[in-house]
Amino acid sequence: MPKVFTSEKQKIGEIGENVAVKFLMKHNFSILDRNYTKKWGELDIVAQKDGKIYFIEVKSVTRNNLDRVSRETDEYNPEDNMHPWKLKRMSRAIQTYLLSKDKYDDMEWQVDLLVVFLDLQNKRARIKVVKDIVL
Repeated sequence: MPKVFTSEKQKIGEIGENVAVKFLMKHNFSILDRNYTKKWGELDIVAQKDGKIYFIEVKSVTRNNLDRVSRETDEYNPEDNMHPWKLKRMSRAIQTYLLSKDKYDDMEWQVDLLVVFLDLQNKRARIKVVKDIVL
C-alpha cells in the first residue's frame, strides 16, 4: 500500500521525491524501490546503475527564485539535516534491505543525497547532488 502524505511538508517531500526519480531515470538509473520503510529507518529511493546500488536520501525545500539558490546566500540548507542519528537509522535500513535481497550480496553500494529545490509557482526544480556520503 502506498504511503499517504497529508501534511504540507509531506506533500513537498513527495513532489521532491518524484522530481528526484525523474532526474535519476534521465541519468540512466533504474529505480529498484521507493520509500522502503522499517521501524528502525527508511530509504527514500533505492536505485541501480552500472552494477552498483545507490541508496538515495532526498531533501526537498521550496524556493521562490531558483536562480538565486546557492550555498552562500541560502539561510537554510536541507543537506544540514543529515544528522548522525539520521545516518545511523539509514545504515540500519540499508543493512536490512541488503540482507533481504540475496541478489545484491556482492554488489558495491553507496549513499547519495539529492537536494531538490522546488519553485512550485513556476513549476521548476533544481537539484544538487551530494555523492558518496559516509555513514
